[in-house]
Amino acid sequence: MMAKHGLWAAASLLLSLTATGAQAAPDLAAANARLTGLLDKNYPALDAIYKDLHQHPELGMQEVRTAGILAKHLRDAGLTVTEKVGGTGVVGVLKNGEGPTILVRADMDALPMEEKTGLAWASKARATYEGKDVPVMHACGHDTHVAYLVGVAQALSAMRDSWSGTVVLIGQPAEEPLSGARAMLDDGLFKRFPKPDFGFAAHVTNLPAGVVAIKAGPSSSASDSYAITFHGRGGHGSMPAATIDPIPIAARFVTDTQVVISREKDPAAFGVLTIGAINAGSAPNIIPDSAEVKVNLRSQSPEVRKLLQDGTARVAKSAAAMGGAPEPTIRYLGGTGIMMNDPAMAKAAVAALTPAFGKGLVFAPESATPMSGSEDYSEFVDAGVPSLFFGIGGYDPAVLADLKAKGEPAPTNHSPFFAPKAEPAIRNAVTAIVLSIVGGVRPAAK
Repeated sequence: MMAKHGLWAAASLLLSLTATGAQAAPDLAAANARLTGLLDKNYPALDAIYKDLHQHPELGMQEVRTAGILAKHLRDAGLTVTEKVGGTGVVGVLKNGEGPTILVRADMDALPMEEKTGLAWASKARATYEGKDVPVMHACGHDTHVAYLVGVAQALSAMRDSWSGTVVLIGQPAEEPLSGARAMLDDGLFKRFPKPDFGFAAHVTNLPAGVVAIKAGPSSSASDSYAITFHGRGGHGSMPAATIDPIPIAARFVTDTQVVISREKDPAAFGVLTIGAINAGSAPNIIPDSAEVKVNLRSQSPEVRKLLQDGTARVAKSAAAMGGAPEPTIRYLGGTGIMMNDPAMAKAAVAALTPAFGKGLVFAPESATPMSGSEDYSEFVDAGVPSLFFGIGGYDPAVLADLKAKGEPAPTNHSPFFAPKAEPAIRNAVTAIVLSIVGGVRPAAK
């Protein structure tokens, strides 16, 4: 998945935005004070959930333990809970009279990588990934996301007199491979449960702790991943003329496919083509009969997305033809579209949340460049749920200042050193979402 450190980068230039538009509910200050009291009481338990999940991370569609923990806490908060939706997904429903149906989503999965944070609660977990035994780490902050979802459930249940309607809280599997949201939708998410009128989600980043970022309009990139298998004819390393060597074919593809970016894409348009893996051969004196290349494409417009998809397939087929090989097998691994934040919700949230967060609330307009990473919450938006996706700062400003003085970058999401401060991140995510619901943040009336 994406390197989410780029999330809302443009927003950091606008810390002093003066909110305009929709006004906060008259009782929002009182609601914030009440919510703060609830978080003061509940936070130690939320922190314990975070640390437990961090020590026991699970990969996409393997989140059995995580889902069970989330389901228990949602039931304890008074929600009606259904498990195993779209694989390991969890859905909790809380009905509170007449009003809109509101989606709140948190993702649950971790990454196949070794943790190097040095935290006392660092992960030592291992799992099977693509047939291999690998270390596993919550390097993208999804452990904090599960904790904030529990906090949202607890707060909305305790503050029923401050809002009305129905909330549908989702623990989503497999965000990292960008397949979990689609799996839940394909399992009848919006048919088996009330379809939301609008929704919210949040993601921890390496922005300074205390920052809550809002980006109107497009906020993340589309992503498409492929596995391309080049077929050859294997044989002895000393007799290449008797073979069709797929390795130089794959190497030619790796080089030539970048021309799609450098010579076919408009230089002003965003587009990234990454070769993430090459797998071929077993010994120096054996020419293998196949080579696999894994490709990831990122784009921020339908036109560039199609250009990259078509160009990748064309170059792969051409490389094979030049090597006298059969046509390659091109397998789509998955992807998702551009994440769109509802402009009216973004504007209303700025007005509602500025009193709570002050200069910590940052805003980027529709015209600002989206982040280069991707987020499959876009599947819910594309399914008809206008939404607002918050960026939550998680790094101690003092740590960031020290790293800057040393000329070192802050660890990004997906870094083995990614270690956000959980407390402000969890608290601020709960606060942003709950106050948005209480404050009536919603799309413009049709």
